[in-house]
Amino acid sequence: MSDGAAGNHGLNEAQAEAVRTLSGPLLVLAGAGTGKTRVVTFRIANLIRSGIAPDRILAVTFTNKAAGEMKERIGELLGHKKRRLRKGEKPPPAPTVSTFHAHCVRVLRRHAKALGYPEKFSIYDRSDQESLARGILRELRLSNTALKPGDMLSIISNWKNASIHPDRAAMVAGNDKEHFAAAGYRRYQAGLQARGAMDFDDLLLQTEVLFDQHPDIRDIEAARFDHVLVDEYQDTNGSQYRITKHLAGRHRNLCVVGDDDQSIYAWRGADVTHILSFGKDWPDAKIVCLESNYRSTGAILEMANRLIQFNSERHDKILRASRPDGIRPRIAQFKDEQEEAKTVVAEISHLIHNEHIQPRDIAILFRTNEQPRLFETELRKADVPYVMLGSQSFFDRREVRDIVAYLKWIDQPNDEVSLLRVINTPARGISTKTIKTLMENAVKVGKPIWQVMMDQEVVDMLQPAAQRGIADLRSILEDVQQRATNESLTAAMDTLISRTGYAGEITRLYDDPLERESRMASIGEVSNAIGAFEDGREKADLTGFLADIALSGKEMGNEKDKLAAQNAVWLLTMHAAKGLEFPVVYMVGMEEGLLPHSRSVKSGREEDIAEERRLCYVGVTRAQEKLTLSMALTRRKWGKARPTIPSQFLYEITGQAQNPNQFRKRRSATINS
Repeated sequence: MSDGAAGNHGLNEAQAEAVRTLSGPLLVLAGAGTGKTRVVTFRIANLIRSGIAPDRILAVTFTNKAAGEMKERIGELLGHKKRRLRKGEKPPPAPTVSTFHAHCVRVLRRHAKALGYPEKFSIYDRSDQESLARGILRELRLSNTALKPGDMLSIISNWKNASIHPDRAAMVAGNDKEHFAAAGYRRYQAGLQARGAMDFDDLLLQTEVLFDQHPDIRDIEAARFDHVLVDEYQDTNGSQYRITKHLAGRHRNLCVVGDDDQSIYAWRGADVTHILSFGKDWPDAKIVCLESNYRSTGAILEMANRLIQFNSERHDKILRASRPDGIRPRIAQFKDEQEEAKTVVAEISHLIHNEHIQPRDIAILFRTNEQPRLFETELRKADVPYVMLGSQSFFDRREVRDIVAYLKWIDQPNDEVSLLRVINTPARGISTKTIKTLMENAVKVGKPIWQVMMDQEVVDMLQPAAQRGIADLRSILEDVQQRATNESLTAAMDTLISRTGYAGEITRLYDDPLERESRMASIGEVSNAIGAFEDGREKADLTGFLADIALSGKEMGNEKDKLAAQNAVWLLTMHAAKGLEFPVVYMVGMEEGLLPHSRSVKSGREEDIAEERRLCYVGVTRAQEKLTLSMALTRRKWGKARPTIPSQFLYEITGQAQNPNQFRKRRSATINS
């Protein structure tokens, strides 16, 4: 084990040890607020300073935001100045820092043909998937009551996250909906492949298949790197876990960073056992614990430590405060949920107006999406500004979806979902009847609809207006492709807007001048996104841009940045709060059935309660200065006020529970805070 050249640079001893350890398997257990990002970036910079070629390092994380920050910090540590590249200039060697999904896209672009997919496969978003799923459910003659497209996609997604392929789905299906979904899964997957497309889950699953079925390709991809680092390792699902082992198996220079106490995404496939069993998977692994917390006061950490120790399956560690004890967290009980919302908002209003605390420094955290309604009402009444995660994504706007569909079709003409969205938008004489005729012909000859539209004999049988419309589409495709290839993506985008006449479509659809201006501004933002994508890239093609926006659309990072820029109180779920911190935090609805959630209580499985406890721990450790946990003594269900049971976590947090089941004997809400 070698030491790097870097000094401590203000790192504490545990952080410095992780940064100095430059070879072999390494597990960095980074508790909440312990400076994880600093350690990760310093370690990568130290690897480079010690002589490792930058482009032989792969760092993988879960969000584009985290990857972007990591790249920027590494550049700063190494003294690299950010500048635009001159035309033809190659960027200097740099570590590959990306999300799991983005890295898998690069792997699949190189080898997709080995799996029967085109090199330029499309990445379907939710709308594309639902369009395909609806068609499959119609073929299976299943009504919407038997299985909705969204339900089918959710079930298939869970199977893909568990690496369950179509041929095994029927064997694991446990109810009618899952059996119906199993019937559709094979058709859905065949439909994707026929259209030259993958969905988001396929990016991982198909990479895993590629590595399993083609050891030669796996070895080529693994040989690209001498060091692999995985951030947020506790969030890995089965595919990500196995892909990581494939990439690091030969050189064994694998560093994983994470916190088993913050593993809260089991519902989307994350498996906490991956980080718990790291020492078994890699017997020679070194384990470094980061326990010095720089975020919360000692009083808050005392509560967090007491809570999480009720989880029996965890790495033995304890957060230690680097700050004074501070204000003791408070537990508040209210007669009902309305009084809870009114009192919490009144307190927030007082903090803002009398104690000069900025609205952006306050967060209300809740477990379920139904809870914030009353708080929103009270915040409006009190004229307190607030923001809430989960508003409409930029890429979900109609005009943006239309333009992106055009770009997808131009990049991959056989992408039927995208083509059918824009085939007559704006109107170009291709009627619904014509589209139906073309579709029937495509099914009959077993070809994608665009190939049928390129068959002049078929086109000659259509109405003159439809013939002109198809000729117009062919011309648009050729013109935009030509400009993208010979000039730039920005120039291609300009051609697309002018050739389609999309500005005229907006004028036709919207009477309000402000609405028109807003819609055109959205299209302008797509052009801006293309320009930003081209900057600093030696090779920027349409395929890469579409992959970039498909991946960025799957995370909340950008939305969190926009919300942080507004001076408003945050309303968000505890899941969405992970990675954030606030001086003042209110955790509301601390009742059995809300936290822990009723599903976990009913399951009776200790691992489900353990996950809910970790979620509660994440909530507690978001607070920097002041923490309030509140509950209602009664809560309305189906219009009737019903008594509640205090969350078992309240008893654990306050040291009143000796074992996880003690709370069940206490139906009275007497929590000593």
